[in-house]
Amino acid sequence: MADLKWYVVHTYSGYEKAVADAVLKAAENRKMQDRIVDVNIPTETVTEHTDNGERSYERKIFPGYVLVKMEMADDTWHLVRNVRGATGFVGSGGKAIPLTDQEIYDLGVEHREILVGFEVGDSVKVMDGPLSGFIGTVEELDPEKDMVRVVVSMFGRETPVDLEIDQVEPLKD
Repeated sequence: MADLKWYVVHTYSGYEKAVADAVLKAAENRKMQDRIVDVNIPTETVTEHTDNGERSYERKIFPGYVLVKMEMADDTWHLVRNVRGATGFVGSGGKAIPLTDQEIYDLGVEHREILVGFEVGDSVKVMDGPLSGFIGTVEELDPEKDMVRVVVSMFGRETPVDLEIDQVEPLKD
């Protein structure tokens, strides 16, 4: 499996869509779809309130930039770099720097699917942190925020504790 990462490509203003389409087409023509797998132009929905009512439209978050998920190699670098309208990769010293997983998640380019093996009311064991080893009951679950509230018994009192989902595991029957 190729080492696929997201890279930022600088484009002429207004050429974002043309560059995105051309990169995908060039990758297809050169049979590199497994090495250049996705192109994204981050946008946001903007709602304007005018005299005529509300109007919504998509606005580019970073005009002049396109995100490309690809394996970085000489041939893939040249393919993207030589697309008409692309001026180069964002990086330092002529070296393209990939975005981190957190940056990609924050931009909403990719969504992580979180599979949780427990639900509200289930008993769980705390696996990490200062309460490691404690048993508690799930009171609240928010996979979007990677948060679970567990009620544990400490010194004879029920105490709610907010933890990250990967800090607990379901109690085996």
